[in-house]
Amino acid sequence: MPPSENARHVTRELAEFVAASNWRDIPPAVRREGIRGLLNYVGCALGGCGDEAIGLAVRVLAPSFGAPQAGIIGRGERCDALNAAFLNAASANVLEYDDTHLPTVMHPAAPVAPGLFALAETRGASGQDLLHAFILGVEVSCRVGNGLMPHHYRRGAHITATCGIFGAAAASGKLLGLDPVRLNWALGHAATQSAGLVESLGSMSKSIGVGNAARNGLAGALFAAAGFTAAEHAIEGKYGFAAVASDTVDLATMTERLGDRWEILANAYKPYPCGVVLFPVIDACLELRRRLAVPVDRIIGVEVRGHPLLRERTDRPDANDGRSAKVSLQHSVAVALLRGAAGIAQFTDAAVADPVVRELRERVTAQDDPSIPVEAAAVAVRLADGSSVIEQVTDGRGTPGRPMSDIELDAKVSECAAFGAPFVDVPALIAAVRDLAALGDAAHLMRMTTAG
Repeated sequence: MPPSENARHVTRELAEFVAASNWRDIPPAVRREGIRGLLNYVGCALGGCGDEAIGLAVRVLAPSFGAPQAGIIGRGERCDALNAAFLNAASANVLEYDDTHLPTVMHPAAPVAPGLFALAETRGASGQDLLHAFILGVEVSCRVGNGLMPHHYRRGAHITATCGIFGAAAASGKLLGLDPVRLNWALGHAATQSAGLVESLGSMSKSIGVGNAARNGLAGALFAAAGFTAAEHAIEGKYGFAAVASDTVDLATMTERLGDRWEILANAYKPYPCGVVLFPVIDACLELRRRLAVPVDRIIGVEVRGHPLLRERTDRPDANDGRSAKVSLQHSVAVALLRGAAGIAQFTDAAVADPVVRELRERVTAQDDPSIPVEAAAVAVRLADGSSVIEQVTDGRGTPGRPMSDIELDAKVSECAAFGAPFVDVPALIAAVRDLAALGDAAHLMRMTTAG
């Protein structure tokens, strides 16, 4: 159905913007964040490639693998481009360590990047062209998400999957050289395949949604390239994606100041492998642990105040494994106070089973405070002697207000590779990603990340 006369032609405007974009139009700061986003993506995929969920996914999909066109990051297998996109997206997101666009709480790189690397291996692409397409894909994902928030997420849609697929289709279409009409079709194919549920967070099923966003976004671009048509107004139409996905839609937000305001500059890189709303809480707990003059076992209660989204998404006192602990406020507080760390090792099944951690998390409560932004939090610790110690964090570590430095990002990539793919030459890989715009063959990066 066509939109009303006053509606913006969002699908067409996004398609025309992507098709017309030139590398020279991309500001230096945006190029830099594109590099950082891809470096973070590669590191997270290396960290997640050995996760049980990825092993199971490979086992399920292997009988249907097509021609060995593309590599699976951190592993020895090669498969067809679509399955490679699925698996590399799932690997990048499975540890909850990937980038986060704070206005939407979306993880844009995991759906967008894998299809580009698969195309680079199957059809060839320069590093500059891949980086350009990646930046545009992130832009499209986040802009579609901006126009649907906050009700899209509150409805229970997992926005990384539901909106990430638009960026995957747009980015792949750009790398394929699609014209505006075919890019419009690619976005239409993305709209009709969008799916993902917040209910799946903390389970392996979440990885299916993220993997499908990458695979189906790439497929949508390939369908469009072949002449497979789609609805012209798939996003803004009367029965289009926006109307179906949210009670409050702001179509103007999706297209205003295209090419002037860049969403990738609102991206955050996670210092901890857990939900982004937990960053300021963990920061506060780590500082409280440093400040406390008494043993942690003297703590009789911990009260966390934060944005309502914090309690809504992470009030999970009964987390029973490492996967569900990544979205558990109680577990995050307990390990930060007890262990003085919140890295990969603190969100494993063993860490969750620790009786000392379980005992402390029973004393953690959460309170909503709408005046506190998502990137901030306040934590109060009550001690056995009746005293209290309070720590407030305005900007969680890794967020744009307190960004992760290049040195910290390199260290994170090294940590992830050591955990999931210790055979990788990390310094050489980091150098190659940082020099991506000058790389003639973008597929070289994939060859640096695969075993054998």
